Amino acid sequence: MLEQLNRIDTDIFLAINGAHNTFFDFIMFWTSDKWIWIPLYVFLAYLLYRHYGKRFWIPVLVAGVVITLSDQSSVHLFKFIFHRPRPCHEPALQELVHLVNNKCGGPYGFISSHAANSFALAAYLSLLLGKKIWYFTPLILLWASWLAYSRVYLGVHYPGDVIAGAIWGAAIGAVVFVFLSMVSNLKPISGKN
Repeated sequence: MLEQLNRIDTDIFLAINGAHNTFFDFIMFWTSDKWIWIPLYVFLAYLLYRHYGKRFWIPVLVAGVVITLSDQSSVHLFKFIFHRPRPCHEPALQELVHLVNNKCGGPYGFISSHAANSFALAAYLSLLLGKKIWYFTPLILLWASWLAYSRVYLGVHYPGDVIAGAIWGAAIGAVVFVFLSMVSNLKPISGKN
């Protein structure tokens, strides 16, 4: 069963990674760069300020905790335990993987930290802002999905790595939101939509 799942995962990976071109190589490479998203993070902080006023620093600080938890757990609870090689480090795939700018990353890929972190943030912020901004949840989930997809396109993760990362990250974001709701009386400013 596990061997069959691995074969399916590899086949889907090869189909996505093999459908590359110069334009998307450029787009996907920058999609995976953490610094490119700083303007988005500033905008998200602004949205929190708009809806939570002077106490916006609380959900911003907790967002940092969410990302730290997802990032560190994706490495220490998964990568360092399962030791699943990234496709770009898999000897059987060496001639088949298309790498962009020769970037492969560390030896292990399960689970994807990019996917875990983006879905953790997306789930957490969606629970904070999704009812207040009607289009927020689909857009933030589209962003997280695009980021996760880029990791497969770039040849550094299997689809299973990003799916598991997305589930793990979303769970962390939701759990932290519930915890924040239980220990804080943080309420949005009334009348803000």
